[in-house]
Amino acid sequence: MPPVSNDFSKIASALIKNFEATKENDEGKKISVNILVSKVASYYEKLRTAMDYGNEETILRRAIERILKRRLVLEADSKALAEGLVRELVWAGYFADLTVPESIVDRVAESIELFQNLKEQTVKRRLLKDVDVYELIIGLLSSEIDVILLPNKEKEAMSNFMFHVLKNSIEIVDDSKQTRDVQVYIAIRKNFDRDDAPFLRYKLFLQIFGKLSKENFEKVLDNFALGVNEIEYQLSYPKKDRVFNHIKKNTPPFLILYDLLMLEKGHVRKLAKEPEALKNRVFEICRARYKNVRDKITTAIIRSFIFILATKAFIALFVEGAFERLFYGQVQWFSIAINTTVPPLLMIFVGLFIQTPGNKNSQKIYQDVLKLLFEENPQITPTLSLKLKSSSAVTLRDRVFYILWLLSIILVFGIFVVVLTKLHLNPISQAVFMFFVAIISFLSYRIYQTANTYTVIFKQNITTPIIDFFFVPIIRVGRRFTEGIAQINFILIIIDFIIEMPFKGLVGFFEQWFSFLAKKREELE
Repeated sequence: MPPVSNDFSKIASALIKNFEATKENDEGKKISVNILVSKVASYYEKLRTAMDYGNEETILRRAIERILKRRLVLEADSKALAEGLVRELVWAGYFADLTVPESIVDRVAESIELFQNLKEQTVKRRLLKDVDVYELIIGLLSSEIDVILLPNKEKEAMSNFMFHVLKNSIEIVDDSKQTRDVQVYIAIRKNFDRDDAPFLRYKLFLQIFGKLSKENFEKVLDNFALGVNEIEYQLSYPKKDRVFNHIKKNTPPFLILYDLLMLEKGHVRKLAKEPEALKNRVFEICRARYKNVRDKITTAIIRSFIFILATKAFIALFVEGAFERLFYGQVQWFSIAINTTVPPLLMIFVGLFIQTPGNKNSQKIYQDVLKLLFEENPQITPTLSLKLKSSSAVTLRDRVFYILWLLSIILVFGIFVVVLTKLHLNPISQAVFMFFVAIISFLSYRIYQTANTYTVIFKQNITTPIIDFFFVPIIRVGRRFTEGIAQINFILIIIDFIIEMPFKGLVGFFEQWFSFLAKKREELE
């Protein structure tokens, strides 16, 4: 264990300065919305996000993307679109009333105009083939607006610090250091910043082109196709999962250090002079984070439960019910009841057995935090060596493993078929049941991953190989299904374009009406 002193390493000192800097206060006029309107809109937004699929850290970006898609249908003027978007976000409670300066609307409008122009020119020149340009640009734009509205310089500084520390803990022997650096950067953004795919594309876009502006627009346009191809290559890099898992195992100390610096700000230098006080503070933060993880698990279970029920309601009523009426003459409510209740209950059951870390885990994190603060070249993990190209052809052992993998999938789903047949479920009901069990398994696995966000000590027991054998095939199938229905969730499509559009229109109308009434009241004074 390194000695605790006030002598921070050079990179740690540079990092700490970012947390000590005072933020500039914008005294300009702030956006204000009606309290009643905001309450109604915020309740709707909570319900809508509960039905969404995605991690908590990217809720704002996804909300921006959703609002952009809806408003772009009706509004062509960038300034009006930007103003409406920002007001909606304040309505929905993403930002408190009177906290967002009106001047920020101009910056959002400029980004909308630039990215819309980039989309139009890309389509006009046919620069990208086999790429959904609309979805690409919407993802980039929503990410940039997120950064404009909610900048986090401290988190960016910690990401850069983490990159500096961990980039040399990986080597790809038959590829360039530049590729290695990009893969480490992506893995850090996914693990520490919790960026989703559109955010990752945006961050890589910035690395390649810089921020899109009127000055560099033509240069970006000329090289846009090459840049997009490079981004997609890096995001689908063959060894990305190995790099991701390596970085993931070493992320917890950085998360706790980030919390320490955010909570202590300028006091961290004083705290460093008192070793016992520093240790107690780190342990205290760890305990708070473990509790927070438990709360996140509960929230994830509730959101996944609602996500499943919303999707299940559509399939039960319009697919399974229609099939049974057509082939059996009536709806078989017993099979629908099983399909509707068992998968969500399975998720709740799994959630009850998920545990959070203990004191041994906190001790290991504390030791790593000391290294990060006081060692010039902190080494918190052994180097992972990877090889891009396989040194030999597929071996007989590899073929055997692939066959066993296929047999395990057939065996697991075969067991489901036998049990469900015993319960007299028809083939379509069996398919629906296995479909949702696969999705539940994947969502439960994601919740398990959330529980291990701060875990650095992993233990395997005798049941681990058995669980891997039976559940990994289901989880992988569930991931495919979940990603698919997240894109074509008819319930959410109906809500976004049939319910949300008129609802938000009414919210806007009533806000203007209440504002008009307030002005009339002021005339009486």
